Amino acid sequence: MHRRRSPSSKPKHFDREVTPEQLAVWRKSVSYGGNAEHKQNPGDFGLSPPYGPRRGKTLCDGANILQRAVALRLLREGIRRRLVSEQKRGAFPQNIWAVTGDGVPLEAALDNQVAGSYHGYPLPKDDELGKKVVKKWNSFQ
Repeated sequence: MHRRRSPSSKPKHFDREVTPEQLAVWRKSVSYGGNAEHKQNPGDFGLSPPYGPRRGKTLCDGANILQRAVALRLLREGIRRRLVSEQKRGAFPQNIWAVTGDGVPLEAALDNQVAGSYHGYPLPKDDELGKKVVKKWNSFQ
């Protein structure tokens, strides 16, 4: 049987060349839409079709992210701390990372490169990228 790859199994790198000006633009223009496949409880995300996790998907609920405002705040904080991917789609980074107050590493993936809309999910505890995200998050000055 084929083993499912983790969400971060592809090589991903933080963008070391991004400018403070670009970070400011992204922080103002990103949005958070969510994805029904990563939710067991819809919270205030207004997801359609009806929420319901797909087998093998990590759930935002386990990271206590039940409000869109919390998800958006974490997304913007990830940008502020320069946890953005080198890979871009259109004008936005393909991925943005953050860490919850409980130390759970998160990965957000770009859904709409025109609107700058993302959905996110927790990374598995044993994930190497997750460990790097936590380390970079904690070292931010």
